[in-house]
Amino acid sequence: MTAFLKPSQQLSLRTVARALAGGSLLTLLAGCVALQETTDDPVAALPKPQRDLASFALPPEQQACFDRSSETYTPVVDAHFHPRPFGGAAIPPQELFGYFDQLGVRFVNYFGIGQILEMDSGCTYYLDCPGVRAMPSIKNDFVNGMEAVAYPNDNLNIVLSMTFMDLAHPENVVETIELYDREYPGMFAWAGELNVVKQALLGNLHEPATLESIDAWAPFMAILQERNIPVTLHSDLGNDANPTEFLYLMDHILETYPENPIVWAHMGLSKELTTMDPNRHVALMKERLDAYPNLMLDISWDVLFNAYHQWGDIFVDFFNAYSSRILPGSDFVAADAKEYANYAKELEVTSRALRALDDTAFRNIALGENYFRLMKLDYHAPMVCAASE
Repeated sequence: MTAFLKPSQQLSLRTVARALAGGSLLTLLAGCVALQETTDDPVAALPKPQRDLASFALPPEQQACFDRSSETYTPVVDAHFHPRPFGGAAIPPQELFGYFDQLGVRFVNYFGIGQILEMDSGCTYYLDCPGVRAMPSIKNDFVNGMEAVAYPNDNLNIVLSMTFMDLAHPENVVETIELYDREYPGMFAWAGELNVVKQALLGNLHEPATLESIDAWAPFMAILQERNIPVTLHSDLGNDANPTEFLYLMDHILETYPENPIVWAHMGLSKELTTMDPNRHVALMKERLDAYPNLMLDISWDVLFNAYHQWGDIFVDFFNAYSSRILPGSDFVAADAKEYANYAKELEVTSRALRALDDTAFRNIALGENYFRLMKLDYHAPMVCAASE
């Protein structure tokens, strides 16, 4: 953990040992974060990536072990990435590929936007345009599919995702999946990010799912289950006034579709929910992970870090204990006005908890083992090198 700070800023090994011996990483995490945010550029301090895509195709015993003291803590997988914005122009794909290469991201989920803004609105970001309708659409997905074919990259594995589903009105979803099958046969292996309820979009006429509409998902969820297609759902837990206001929706989804691989985006957090007791939040997640073996969580979006980094010990302990059920991601939205520094910062911030994980959890989450297993990909995470004295 100290390898990413300048010598004058490093925590002493004695301090690290004392924090670990005390059974808590809270002081250690808070110290690292404060140093990097006030006196250093954590992105500039990231080591250059040492592994190409082909290396992950080798069995673990044939790969060089991963040295956490000299290699980056940012993940090789970005399982939650939006290559196109809510509206307007996107970063060109070949430029994006350069971002991934610089940061060592070798696997990425290409999510469309669950609700795209009206094309004639001139809007790029929904919160800047209250009252402008945001509706589910095939537009992002089709562009993503065409670009994946037009710009192949031997050092990047892209998984395309279907994000057109209107979860409040699922009547035509199966018919549209058939359209994808004709136009892009075998190319879309994920579904989502789909919005069950997203409070931030209510000002853009977003219609949340209901218990009745969730029941009506059955035909398309059966297709996803048959094809082993995971679905990433954005479903807000609640808000500061009522932290579990919408939990009943996710509970109904899990009870109704227990055999589907479901990824709960952002662990249910949002900008509307930033003051929830972290112990209660983690307890809710544990209960559902224990009850539903096909549920996974993603830890994308900096809202998690911004709200809860001061509770590092609680969340790191949780990630270590449930490390086979967590996926990493940036939740970056690639609007044309952004650049490499924006993506690098979002990836680094959403990866800070990974520094404090134990080696097993780090391999499962940051090095991609969970992702490869979920997707049944013929790739393997390297083993983590034994720590030197």
